[in-house]
Amino acid sequence: MAVKSKKEIPFEQALERLEAIVDRLEAGSVPLAEAVALFEEGVQLRKRCLELLKEAEAKVKFLSGQEDEEPFETDPPSGWDSDLEEDGDDDG
Repeated sequence: MAVKSKKEIPFEQALERLEAIVDRLEAGSVPLAEAVALFEEGVQLRKRCLELLKEAEAKVKFLSGQEDEEPFETDPPSGWDSDLEEDGDDDG
């Protein structure tokens, strides 16, 4: 089975993996080097989730004819939206 890059995995799979990483890091029993690697993977997964949410919101706006209107009340969970404009398109 081929491993998909972070840019190819669907939202649900990325979110599930991100949640698993958070659980492991919060448990506090991960060695430092592994914790740093998991954190890095988590950052990339979070970025992927934000990209997919942004794309979905744009598509919903287009399909509903609301492209020029105020945004929907579809804010991501607290803390997730702070980097939407900051992340840009760089791959880190």
